[in-house]
Amino acid sequence: MASSGRRIWGLVYRHLALYRRSWPRMLELAYWPALQMLIWGFTASFIAGRSNQPVAIAAGTLLGGVLLWEVALRSQMGVALSFLEEVWSRNLAHVFVSPLRPWEMVAGMMVVSLMRVVIGVLPAILLAWLLYAFNLFAMGPIVIVFFLNLTVMGWWVSLAVLSLILRHGAGAEALAWSVLFGLTPFSAVFYPVSVLPAAIRPIAYALPSSHVFEGMRAAMNDGVVRWDHLAWAFGLNIAWAIVAVWLFAGQFRHARQGGALLNIGE
Repeated sequence: MASSGRRIWGLVYRHLALYRRSWPRMLELAYWPALQMLIWGFTASFIAGRSNQPVAIAAGTLLGGVLLWEVALRSQMGVALSFLEEVWSRNLAHVFVSPLRPWEMVAGMMVVSLMRVVIGVLPAILLAWLLYAFNLFAMGPIVIVFFLNLTVMGWWVSLAVLSLILRHGAGAEALAWSVLFGLTPFSAVFYPVSVLPAAIRPIAYALPSSHVFEGMRAAMNDGVVRWDHLAWAFGLNIAWAIVAVWLFAGQFRHARQGGALLNIGE
């Protein structure tokens, strides 16, 4: 176990060194969450300043949705980009010449992903507090549970994307940026699931994110914790994570046996 820890730390340190030596990479971590916060924050301020109390409350949930959705986005991008860094640098084959095992690589990418979430989202949360007097943590400790669920969702989405990259090569790299954005309409980030057409509500309820955001609105607007939604979020995360791990393991094994790890970036 200690040797596994050293190998995982070696991979994490490799990515830390990349960020330490590149201020554009460091800037990019916080740039998009902060920009999203500014755009949606001013929009929410406009709505709250010109409307009655119920709409003003909705403006607050809009800010909460923006901040929490960035957790999922940064988590997913953290794993996907860590893998793609190895692909772009033609380093993937060298990584697996070493004793590093696939699950250790995934664990290392998840650690890097957590770092990216913290560095990227905390400045946006601070901006929301300084500019709009919005405190995400006013919901209480339950916000940590929201963070955890959305982080795990980002991880299994990224593993599914990496499976496609292993299967289809460079042609699938664009999915690393687009898949989670494509799930936004079904995740009920800015509105309740009830506003969706009845035909697509089952899709929304099959995603952990929709339950997280339904729970967020209940906590912010009513001051209650919807444990039913949280239970569904945890259960769905576990189920989808199992499917994503199975897909990734199968595609990785196929890529290694077929020699795709040597030319996946070509």
